[in-house]
Amino acid sequence: MDETNYALVVAPESALQFTLTRDSSADKTSDGTASCLMTLKHPGGNAYLAFKVKTTQPRRYLVRPNQGIVAPGTSETVKIVLVEKDKQMLLQSFDRLGQSALDHSKDKFLVQSCMIDETFGKNYLEQKRTLVDDHSPDGAKASKDLAESLTAMWNKLSSGEDSRIFNRKLQVRHVVAASSGKETPSKVAPKGKFSDKTSLESMTPDQMFAEISSLRRKYDELVTFSVNLTAERDILNNTLEQTKRDLNREVAKNKDLAAGKTRDGGVDTAKSSGGGIGFFTFIIMAVLIFLVAVKLSLMGKVDFLLEAPVVGDVMRMEL
Repeated sequence: MDETNYALVVAPESALQFTLTRDSSADKTSDGTASCLMTLKHPGGNAYLAFKVKTTQPRRYLVRPNQGIVAPGTSETVKIVLVEKDKQMLLQSFDRLGQSALDHSKDKFLVQSCMIDETFGKNYLEQKRTLVDDHSPDGAKASKDLAESLTAMWNKLSSGEDSRIFNRKLQVRHVVAASSGKETPSKVAPKGKFSDKTSLESMTPDQMFAEISSLRRKYDELVTFSVNLTAERDILNNTLEQTKRDLNREVAKNKDLAAGKTRDGGVDTAKSSGGGIGFFTFIIMAVLIFLVAVKLSLMGKVDFLLEAPVVGDVMRMEL
């Protein structure tokens, strides 16, 4: 068999489309989940082929089964479900911006397939068939062990140099289900669809009510957005003013410190200068007093000094 036959035939070939619905009760054929089916068909031949499905957004999509084995002449159907939380987020984006918000999705899927040992493939499929209706704890453990054996096989193939793994990449498209006349007003008059084709004169009362409700919702969203912007602007302005005040205080504080140092330096210089002048004055006065005392002593007029409290005692001791 040609080696290109080891690659599974994937349908759809290039893109997976998820149809987003708003209300499951409006569609009796749908449970409200956004999902799609992918078929993996054996290309022909006698080889057993293993497959694995990967995605760039594993938390957004549930893939069941995400790996398995396809026997010759058979096919496997893989169901991919979009998580409800992400579906609602996509619908909100559609309501704000229209289909352009959903176009050019970066989500991708990768389908890998390769030929495996025939014995391993037969045993895997046989055990899988026996465990389909076994919901006991032992059956759950056996199913887990079976899945782990397939995962181990893939790990071994990925690390081996001789293994040939074929890859098929698929893009993702999200579309919103077409609205019906019995659905909600937002669906009867989709946002951005009030064109020239429908004038006020030709609109029915229900259509006019739906259009008014849509415009009212847009207005409320715009008001909320404006209020949030105004609040953020006020917060930023207050922060800016507070920052300016803090900066001014710091500048003034630095100026005061610089001026204080200058004044302190002048005072210290003055004190130092004043101390020098007082010392010299004391020396001069002492010399003058000494000369006067000598003069008086020579003149014999020192009796009045004996009456002085300290000087008199000193002079008596000398006498």
